[in-house]
Amino acid sequence: MSRLEMLEIQPYVTTAEPAWDIARLFPDQGDWSEADYLALDTNHLIEYSHGNIEVLPMPSDRHQAIVGSLFGSLSELARSVGGVNRVAPLRIRLWPGKIREPDLLFLASASDPRRQNQFWSGADLVVEVVSPDDPERDLMTKRREYAQAGIPEYWIVDPRTETILVLSLAGASYRERRYGRGEQALSVAFPALVVDVSAALDAI
Repeated sequence: MSRLEMLEIQPYVTTAEPAWDIARLFPDQGDWSEADYLALDTNHLIEYSHGNIEVLPMPSDRHQAIVGSLFGSLSELARSVGGVNRVAPLRIRLWPGKIREPDLLFLASASDPRRQNQFWSGADLVVEVVSPDDPERDLMTKRREYAQAGIPEYWIVDPRTETILVLSLAGASYRERRYGRGEQALSVAFPALVVDVSAALDAI
């Protein structure tokens, strides 16, 4: 084999670096506006917090199975009360400068003016399945934010502890009730919403 032939079959090797030229087309962290964020065209889960964007990890198969199971329960509730439910990615604007993408969102009325095409400006119930990369985001940070935004009910499904935490707003903070395997998680605001914890955690 000639030297030329050897060069032709050798793979081109280069040092991997981020595509800085592309990155420089976007604002620096801290300088993002809501308009910048809303203009993003991506299939990644990205949330917005006071000038910063937060790129969330892609959900696992089990995560999506749990979300799918709960989506079915919320769909039944929506049909019974004339409401509407959605699954991520759909943005909810908690207040100016703070936009999240809950795993599930629910409004008791499909004609609620908070239901907007680009994002919702509120919800009657949201659900998060705890992400293993940063459990405190769902357990603490979003708990505080959703309460501050006045969302009446927040469900946290935690596959690690195999529990569903139902949080109902009382004043400025949430009261909680924890349900485990073999129990039925019960909504405070919507008595018709009853979820078998084991069935949700074992969804396939």
